[in-house]
Amino acid sequence: MRKLRYIGFAAAAAGYFCVVSVSALAASGEAKPVSISFALVNDGKEVGCGAPLANLGTGHLSAKLHEARLYVYGFKLIDAKGKRTPVALDQSEWQYGDVALLDFKDARGGNSPCTQGNPAKNTTIVGKAPAGSYVGLEFSVGAPVETIVDGKPVSINHSNVETAAPPLDVVGMAWNWQAGRRFVTFEVDPATPVIKADGSKTRSWMVHIGSTACKGNPATGEIVACAHENRFTVALDRFDPKTQRVEFDLSKLLENSDIVADKGGAVGCMSALDDPECPAVFSALGLNLGDSAAGAGDAGKQTKPGVSPIFKVGATAAKVVGAKQ
Repeated sequence: MRKLRYIGFAAAAAGYFCVVSVSALAASGEAKPVSISFALVNDGKEVGCGAPLANLGTGHLSAKLHEARLYVYGFKLIDAKGKRTPVALDQSEWQYGDVALLDFKDARGGNSPCTQGNPAKNTTIVGKAPAGSYVGLEFSVGAPVETIVDGKPVSINHSNVETAAPPLDVVGMAWNWQAGRRFVTFEVDPATPVIKADGSKTRSWMVHIGSTACKGNPATGEIVACAHENRFTVALDRFDPKTQRVEFDLSKLLENSDIVADKGGAVGCMSALDDPECPAVFSALGLNLGDSAAGAGDAGKQTKPGVSPIFKVGATAAKVVGAKQ
């Protein structure tokens, strides 16, 4: 067993619901601010906005970042005994209930790398939690079925994007299937066009992750159930938010993917069981695309609880590509 290191303050996540409210914590007089930084890295360097990318995929190719967004939820602080303490997220245009949207592109939507004057849209999670000694961070990737807002359950994954509260109102993060949402949206534009199975060409190679095999129509009040949830949890047993950040490794996500070719189905991977590009992507995420064995029933489940190869802990001192020195 690894020795855990105490930290001043941290955060974490997992389940469907978060019942701790900011007002309740504040009333107790024990609430302390929590701030968790995220970064998108590629080839060992922080990237974002429209930064040029290098050494992507099996061909070690160059590309530009076209889109980079993901929903995260259920943040919890972990103490040395493994106890999880929920973080109550501040409510804002980026955070609703216990769900938040991370967006690594710049507000202007251009092709320039992130700088102090051209920052990524949202890379920090903020909230409150009881004071204490914590050693780790846990959170989940995806849009949960429900969350608790003002003491009431609110549908999250399957709700009308046109009437949903921010950040659930982002059209670019919505599926067409039973009004569900994309949990992860990454798109890159290789230096040369992507060649599709029929010989035609397209600009972007995409990774869109969300729940699939869903039944039920939320528009008519039906409960939506999805056979393949495709949510996953990230548990970091050592994390100090004052000196460290959570890094999403784009190089790792695309490590075994050919980003200038598509053998069938949607371009890149859009979570389909029969898409030739999805096995490599799901393996990088730490998810089972289909059942791990006949009759296992673990399609869309995490391969190893709390582990996703694309996430790691990094130092906050790392410099943004293209940033002013």
